[in-house]
Amino acid sequence: MMSRSLLRLVLAGAVATGGALLAAVPADASNAPKTVPVRLLALNDFHGNLEPPTGSSGRMVDENGNTVDAGGAAYIAAHMKALTDKNTIAVAQGDLIGASPLISAAYHDEPSVEFLGKIGLKVAAVGNHEFDEGYAELRRIMKGGCHPVDGCSPAGKWKGAQYDYVGANVLFKNGDTKSDALAALGHTTEVKQLMADWGVPALPPVSVKWMNGVPIGFIGLVTQTTPNIVSSDGIKDLKFVDEVKAANIASKLLKLVGVKAQVVLVHEGDQVTAGQSPDACSAVPGAGNRIATQVDPEIDVVLSGHSHQAYLCKVKDPAGHDRLYSQGGSFGRVITQVDLKVDVKSRDIDRASIVADNHVVTRTVDPDDDINDFVKLWKDRVSSVADKPVGKITADITNTAAPSGESPLGNLIADGQLAATKAGGNAQIALMNPGGVRAPLTYAGSPAKEGDGVVTYGEAFTVQPFNNLLQVVTLTGAQLKTVLEQQFTGGPNNQAFTKILQPSANLTYTYSKSAAWGSKVSDIRIDGQPVTDAQQIRVAANNFLVGGGDAFAGFKDGKDVWSGPLDIDAFVEQLGKDNPIAPPATTRIKVVD
Repeated sequence: MMSRSLLRLVLAGAVATGGALLAAVPADASNAPKTVPVRLLALNDFHGNLEPPTGSSGRMVDENGNTVDAGGAAYIAAHMKALTDKNTIAVAQGDLIGASPLISAAYHDEPSVEFLGKIGLKVAAVGNHEFDEGYAELRRIMKGGCHPVDGCSPAGKWKGAQYDYVGANVLFKNGDTKSDALAALGHTTEVKQLMADWGVPALPPVSVKWMNGVPIGFIGLVTQTTPNIVSSDGIKDLKFVDEVKAANIASKLLKLVGVKAQVVLVHEGDQVTAGQSPDACSAVPGAGNRIATQVDPEIDVVLSGHSHQAYLCKVKDPAGHDRLYSQGGSFGRVITQVDLKVDVKSRDIDRASIVADNHVVTRTVDPDDDINDFVKLWKDRVSSVADKPVGKITADITNTAAPSGESPLGNLIADGQLAATKAGGNAQIALMNPGGVRAPLTYAGSPAKEGDGVVTYGEAFTVQPFNNLLQVVTLTGAQLKTVLEQQFTGGPNNQAFTKILQPSANLTYTYSKSAAWGSKVSDIRIDGQPVTDAQQIRVAANNFLVGGGDAFAGFKDGKDVWSGPLDIDAFVEQLGKDNPIAPPATTRIKVVD
């Protein structure tokens, strides 16, 4: 017989109570219907977009092929309210927080987590961005308490998320580490065997929600590439294992306690053919499809995230049966609705009953008044910081890559990072990862009425929202060449696609499009002087790159690490120099065939 502590884990995560299990069985089973309805409403990759996102991030192709304005917390709430019925469970597939606008990020995303609780979210997989500030901060967001450095927000002591965060493939590296999830598992023979195959979970792996007398099990997964895309210090005690293996073990855990209706919430997905309806199966099979087709046949539905795309697909599970595989875009622009029926006797999902629809969160409906007021409150709280002018520009400075891979904004950021690290860290060059340049700087004034060409702190923060620490390391010339080679596919670090690091103005080199990996980069120069293999070079970058992020493992060979200011502070300081600033040229890298 399974222990009560295991039941508690399965019901609602590592520390929830298990009373609902006993109360959920119908008093008169003979009068029970053969099937009962369940509706899932899913969000993914919200990224703290409480205000309606702007530019292309705030537009979505709808079911009719029209591009419409979409997103914004008050509109999400209105659509959720319209779609919610008594059979509804609201879920999410990660990156609800992190890389967020200042309105949320200034308070460590507490406003966004509170909003998600207000609209009824019950279970969410962790995404990679949930780890942006490290595992300890994620636990604070989950459990409550004021930030250890910045203290309480204007709302007072943080009470914790009102929904369960789950992550079955997030484990402790040290098998002796104490774990809330491990403590709740119990010590039955079955569980001991599962743990031998699994490891020590750092997060609750599953959550079970009862609806209409039947249990629905939710398995959380995050991309196993997370260590490559978040800062290493915050997750140094964690490992992120294969999603399929973890899902299959979690599925067995659910089956041990009789939970056969199973849904995977996975923060991994695929790219799509552009311009398709959000209801089309336009996903190009990749990492997400691998998970959706390989996880245990007991799993009925796979809801995905991470790639910021919208699609509804039927894929085959390992037993050859159809299984729903979907994603709902990003930034709160799409709500995925899944209607299904659960057989009361078998407690399994009738897959033939599954109907899915990706609803675009249009702004043609009346916004929810309460959430509108909630967003306005937080906007007012942050406005004194966000609206402060920090510099001037002569024209748009974009993060769009030139043929060389450089962007004007990436180059400007690299120049600022070099300037900010010269004195203390003796930096000679700087390199910036392009994925960390999140938005362009636009010349036209914003609703804050700062005026054309004026850059506010809020606009600068939108460009650099991660609060990464700038660091300087010593690399040899040969090691620098290795780092630059790691920009391209084909190397041992499995770089998924070419990522050109943005160089400071004094670093130039040539790369060949046709040369083999390892021989692509040549003629590296610093301040016009050729770099030799044995030369000692002080290289500035953010701590994400220095920790080997984005598959730039060569940075981890650096010595004599020096830590300096935050990247946003260096960027703001750069924006305050030489005003007004013109877009930098993108001629630091020469490309040859």
